[in-house]
Amino acid sequence: MGHQDNFEMMKRVLAGRLDVSRETQARLEAYSQLLLQWQKVQNLVAPNTLGEVWSRHFADSAQLQPLLGDSRVLVDLGSGAGFPGLVLAILNAERPDFKVHLVEANGRKCAFLKDVARATGVDVEIHNCRIEDFANKSTIHSIDVVTARALKPLHSLLDLGHFAFYCEQAPLQKAAFGLFLKGQSFEQEIEEALSSWSFEAECFESCTDKDGRIVKVTQIKPRSKV
Repeated sequence: MGHQDNFEMMKRVLAGRLDVSRETQARLEAYSQLLLQWQKVQNLVAPNTLGEVWSRHFADSAQLQPLLGDSRVLVDLGSGAGFPGLVLAILNAERPDFKVHLVEANGRKCAFLKDVARATGVDVEIHNCRIEDFANKSTIHSIDVVTARALKPLHSLLDLGHFAFYCEQAPLQKAAFGLFLKGQSFEQEIEEALSSWSFEAECFESCTDKDGRIVKVTQIKPRSKV
């Protein structure tokens, strides 16, 4: 299957939710080629999903784009092979005011992310560290959105992203919202997270998983502070 066929497949999966430029398509093509090359020496994605890079991994990540609104600073937790953070950076490559931070503890995966960033010319900052260390040392101001895909249950994601969602020293400052790609247990995860966090959750149907949802989390505060 050619690159154009792969691209058309991704567009069909997204069902018209996203208009992608020719330049963006070229960047995604470079990304997919590097993914296939690196996969031979580094396990970046499940081997049985290699034939679904466009219809699954790219489309899964790209479906978050319409939900970003006017966000300018995005932090992607546990970026792995770059889903969804690096895909979203590519989709917004022509926006000079849009900045993506990729947080990944695995050094070889960070090397892959740097290789893709170089090949596609996208401006991303890659943080090779554990999320907890990033949270303790981060000096990034005005984070707008935190993303994650196939990383941890929702309550753990809220714990890890507390630095962006809620500041104990300045509880009234602008807080980020979360966009998390979740599977069929999304309702259970929301219920469990509500035991320790107060938040509003809005769920959107996934283009790539009929049982999954995109969970948008806002107004996030620890229960003990309510």
